[in-house]
Amino acid sequence: MRPQVAGVPVAAPPFSSVAAVFDAAAVGQRVRLRGWVIRARSSGGILFLRLRDRSGSVQVTAKRDALGTERFDAVEKVQIEGAISLTGTVAEDARAPGGREVRADAIEVVHAGEPFPIFTDQTEEFLLDKRHLAIRSQDHVATFRVKAEFLRAVRKFLDDEEVLEMTPPVLTGNLAEGGSDVFQIDYFGRPGYLSQSAQLYLEALLFPSERVYALTPSFRAEKSRTPRHLTEYLHLEVELAWCDLTQLMEFMERMAVATFHHVAKARPKELEALGRPPSELLAIEAPFPRVTYRAAIETLRAKGFPVEFGSDLGTAEERALTIESRSPVFVTKFPVGLKAFYMLRSPDDPSTVEAADLLSPEGYGEMIGASARETDVDRLIERLRATGANPDEYAWYLDLRRHGSVPHAGFGMGIERVLRWMLRREHIRDTTPFPRTPSRHTP
Repeated sequence: MRPQVAGVPVAAPPFSSVAAVFDAAAVGQRVRLRGWVIRARSSGGILFLRLRDRSGSVQVTAKRDALGTERFDAVEKVQIEGAISLTGTVAEDARAPGGREVRADAIEVVHAGEPFPIFTDQTEEFLLDKRHLAIRSQDHVATFRVKAEFLRAVRKFLDDEEVLEMTPPVLTGNLAEGGSDVFQIDYFGRPGYLSQSAQLYLEALLFPSERVYALTPSFRAEKSRTPRHLTEYLHLEVELAWCDLTQLMEFMERMAVATFHHVAKARPKELEALGRPPSELLAIEAPFPRVTYRAAIETLRAKGFPVEFGSDLGTAEERALTIESRSPVFVTKFPVGLKAFYMLRSPDDPSTVEAADLLSPEGYGEMIGASARETDVDRLIERLRATGANPDEYAWYLDLRRHGSVPHAGFGMGIERVLRWMLRREHIRDTTPFPRTPSRHTP
């Protein structure tokens, strides 16, 4: 029954958020909340509920004599993740999480729900099958809030640096990097591909705008089942005119420090809940350690790895190079044969290219791949042929070098890879709501 004063019903207050319950002046105030039940029990004619909305969760108590028997019994049947709305008074209670509770005198059942199938000690495969429900967990909620904050920080940094956001296509007729790890489609009788990278298009957009970026999905048809690979991921790519590799690495350092610090200050509660003290992000400062590929090979050989100049640095090698580091680490000057056709050869060593990988701290592996871009059309054609590609298929890209070609450089960052390190997730799939892997593309 709605509360009355002198026989006149009291108007219900407007809906507020759960977070408002914990405002300093909220005690004794009437509030109206709506959300989902995440915990429920009854004892001696009292209901104890835990209600969550997008702002947090709060304990709710309700007595049978306040609700009435019929309403009390209906609310008692609400399942976990059932939806309700309520009106009540904020009270202090040291036994309640956060020291506050709402003592409800009216509860409406929006949807009682069916028994919720997600609970503790279930297999990873089952939870992936039920991902559409499992993403309601507090860990997932915290993860995606941090991810949103990181993306907000990235866009703010790039805006402050006067880098213009662009919208390149995801369907393309060209392979950005070649190889077999591409999803090919039938594009009205012609071969088409899901984008591996927006880089080639960003290089075209660079000439009128000089500093450009895109945040788009990229696709890799790698049958890799490691904890750091997805077949679809969110890809931040940046291209800067009048920029060499050293300047690009300095830009990347500024971006990393600015965005990591932003997240640490904006989402400390979520970071702590997920196992990353914000102080560890705030401690990261530029410049980052730099090591050449040749020096990295020598370090790995000293650690017992059977590697030599020309060996690729895989998961185990990258982990060995950074497992004890608390800062990202640059590896530079890779062999020509390990990198893509568009990378600029090092002027002081033609066996290497002006490339840098930024490796995450603590052994989590590459987070950014970067390079200066080749500006000479003849050398690009030579490299394309060396990789077995047909230069005619890249005619429009080669045209860029014939009309005002200038020094430029760029990088690609896998957003989920950064989040995997930042949030200390065992598997990269836990950084995206609906992960795509070789074995899974539903739900």
